[in-house]
Amino acid sequence: MRSSELFKEALELFPLGVNSPVRYYSPEPVMFAQGHGSKILDVNGKEYIDYSLGFGPMILGHANPDVSNHIKSQVDKGILFGSISENEIKLGKTIKNAVGSIERLRFTNSGTEATMHAIRLARGFTGKKYIVKMEGGYHGAHDYALIKSGSGTMTFGVPSSAGVPEEVSRTVLVGRYNDAESIEKLFKEHRNEIAAVITEPVLGNIGVINPENDFLNSLREITEKYSSLLIFDEVITGFRFGFKGYQDIAGIKPDLTTMGKIIGGGAPVGMFGGREDIMAHVAPQGDVYEAGTFSGNPLTMAAGIATLDQLKSKDYSAITNYAARLEEKLNSLISEYNIDATINRCHSMFQIFFNKNKVTDYKGATASDTEKFNKMFHTLLEKGIFFPPSQFETEFVSFAHSETDLESTVDAFSSVLKCL
Repeated sequence: MRSSELFKEALELFPLGVNSPVRYYSPEPVMFAQGHGSKILDVNGKEYIDYSLGFGPMILGHANPDVSNHIKSQVDKGILFGSISENEIKLGKTIKNAVGSIERLRFTNSGTEATMHAIRLARGFTGKKYIVKMEGGYHGAHDYALIKSGSGTMTFGVPSSAGVPEEVSRTVLVGRYNDAESIEKLFKEHRNEIAAVITEPVLGNIGVINPENDFLNSLREITEKYSSLLIFDEVITGFRFGFKGYQDIAGIKPDLTTMGKIIGGGAPVGMFGGREDIMAHVAPQGDVYEAGTFSGNPLTMAAGIATLDQLKSKDYSAITNYAARLEEKLNSLISEYNIDATINRCHSMFQIFFNKNKVTDYKGATASDTEKFNKMFHTLLEKGIFFPPSQFETEFVSFAHSETDLESTVDAFSSVLKCL
């Protein structure tokens, strides 16, 4: 088959044939050729209902005509000038007006860059050394993000990747999501040394884990108490649940915010922004350096403008209701076939954990049966349903998903769960 032939070529070029590890799964990943609306087609011509959506950005579906036309128009005008362009101003104003905590911002090329620069800025602004992150929280692939707790306890982080110096990992402290006491303990132990707490307001790279027990408010109170900054990583959640950030839904104002994915309409993008006095420390205005040849490039900005222009008038309850109905139907099947599984959902993102217990943190997520998830993934793939290929990713609903998609998805799941 053409897919296998192409993958053999990829194996000769890239480590295990892919340019991002989450794209690989055994025996070989499906190779996609095009997408339209809620569907994607592989190079062999097979069609799939897509719940990965490029790992989140394609909230309008694939090949949205308005977004495509904006990109094509910008290509004819030029794709890179090495200077500020009007598109940056348009998209920047839209984001600033929509998210109350963002007074100044800076575009980057990826969420990884955005969190890396936000962490550096927090250290530069406060003059403090340590960063607190959540166990299982993902903030990109730079050294300060690739840290986890070695034993599931509160301790200095240990690298979760070779090549991260131990000296770097010692500046990152790891607390537990939904456990405010674990965060308070870290602050008591390192009282005047913590620059910031960084967290996804809704964990989205370990499945979907919602904040509970007023956890996010507790983070705000703790960071203010100890003169530390609060960074919300909204790379996934920004503009996902409404024309705003999750912080606006939760009613919490972080000091810094990172975004990506949706604000670029599928093109490479990242952004960090927040309080004006903090952002004033970013070069060339201040002494915290950040730069990027392709940051704020006109092509990405055009895709972002077209995407957010449409989202302004969208009724987000449509995709939330779709996900809620899918959750309800899948829960019925889980009960019918007596499967040990639970579904976590936040508005239009969801994940199935093969775990009889409720999943509220890293420990619960990693206790799930990943072998069953893999069987489900591959069987759904055969039936034309594409999920992200990991228990620890997230499924998304787009505005392009239809009633027919919902029925087809439920039918496929009925067969899959019956087999499991």
